[in-house]
Amino acid sequence: MKTDTVTLDDVDQGLVHALQIDGRAPLRLIGQALGVSENTVARRYRRLRTAGTLRVVGTLNGASLGYNAWTIRLQCTPDAATAIAKALAARPDTSYVHLLSGGTEISCSVQTSTADESEALLLHKLPRTSRVTSVSAHLLLGSYALPNNWAGPARLTPDQAALLTPPPAEATDVSLEPADRPLFDLLSRDGRASHTELAAATGWSESTVRRRLTVLRQSGVLTFLVDIPPAALGFRAEARLWMAVHPSRLTVVASAMADHPEVSLVAQTTGPTNLLAAVNCRDSLDLARYLNERIASLDAIHTIETAPVIRTVKRAGALLPLER
Repeated sequence: MKTDTVTLDDVDQGLVHALQIDGRAPLRLIGQALGVSENTVARRYRRLRTAGTLRVVGTLNGASLGYNAWTIRLQCTPDAATAIAKALAARPDTSYVHLLSGGTEISCSVQTSTADESEALLLHKLPRTSRVTSVSAHLLLGSYALPNNWAGPARLTPDQAALLTPPPAEATDVSLEPADRPLFDLLSRDGRASHTELAAATGWSESTVRRRLTVLRQSGVLTFLVDIPPAALGFRAEARLWMAVHPSRLTVVASAMADHPEVSLVAQTTGPTNLLAAVNCRDSLDLARYLNERIASLDAIHTIETAPVIRTVKRAGALLPLER
């Protein structure tokens, strides 16, 4: 089923917001917050997940471990773009792989744990073919807004949200072990996998799975994101903005944009531009208004490059099961 054929009613939208707050919240608790039965929540979740509209994914929060985050831009010939984007999306260290600008540009996000890994990625692992005409890598120096707190899905009242909000992460010294890999692999495909399924994947007991999940979540190393096309929430015009902002006003501009409900990512970057944003608007006219009114009012922005998203190959988690 195509995403744009699925209509989300008030209960569906409340479910999406609930899962954004806590991707592994018990269905009983979500039902309580929404004022519906647990069976209703389960039925709605199954419908949306089966349609390929919604899934919860568990992701590694590399920032909590001191990893570097990069955004990569590749220019390529139109005939090669889809194949290269899918190859990048199949890598376990990539996320948010998009085809941009008429199908001749690809953007993706990557996490690297060491300087050596960063060098290997940039010099050896990115596609090297005559059909890739240019590659640029931009280190993210700090974020002001992230997809997990984007205001687009927000539907619940503060009291409803409080019922679902998990305890805040604590700064604890946690290191990843090789045995954690199967856990993350399964969660990247289904963040709501049961303890029984996770135990089977890891070879651990269910009690060990529960303890490890608790440690990883409370330390902030493991986070859960709602993977849903913005179009399903009514935002049918996505774009990436690369901006050059006066350095003395960078924090002011980034903080202001982070408060815009259209914005799901704002990050400072290296490179010829120093601020990256992901925006989600209702349609192309709404995007034009956003650029001409909201962005134009931030006079510390000297230049701006706007690249519309024409296809998403991967968001958070594993490669998307359906083309969207």
